[in-house]
Amino acid sequence: MGARAKPAALLVLAWAGLLWVLEVVDVASGHALDTFGIRPRELSELIDVVPATAVHFGFAHLMANTLPLLVLGFLAGLRSGVRRLAGVALLIAVVSGLGVWLISPPGSNTAGVSGVVFGLFGYLVVRGFIERKALDIAIGLLVAVLYGSLLWGALPAADGISWQAHLFGLAGGVLAAYVFRVRTPALRSPGGVP
Repeated sequence: MGARAKPAALLVLAWAGLLWVLEVVDVASGHALDTFGIRPRELSELIDVVPATAVHFGFAHLMANTLPLLVLGFLAGLRSGVRRLAGVALLIAVVSGLGVWLISPPGSNTAGVSGVVFGLFGYLVVRGFIERKALDIAIGLLVAVLYGSLLWGALPAADGISWQAHLFGLAGGVLAAYVFRVRTPALRSPGGVP
């Protein structure tokens, strides 16, 4: 696990740094990058499903996502390794983005890494149970206690907040825990019968 700490930390710091650089560029360009958000049910917008996670609607929006991204991303990278974290994050972004594209209200524009944050939450909470590893179950329970209030964001409660991205991101995280699980060989009995 110690060998994974530095790469995980570097990856999430670079990831968050890139988001901040992009927001500076967005503000300096008069919010030109906001066009990379997802507008629902427009075929041409499917190409923005992943890039939308890198764009935010202002520094307050980005600030709200940065700390949970750093914490949850680091934990996921620490326990899974950076390559698996990259696959997990990509799967979450696609599931979250497609969910936004399918069911968000007409005329809306959705962007931000919060769907991935919700997905990392879901991934960490269920991963230990899927892989049956005590340490990961403990980490999942700790994440649930510390960030469990995130779940309210997956409900249609507040205007201007994409509960769709949050809900589908959460679903994408649970799916990623299953898809990217570590498969251990089945134990065999002495007679050769599993």
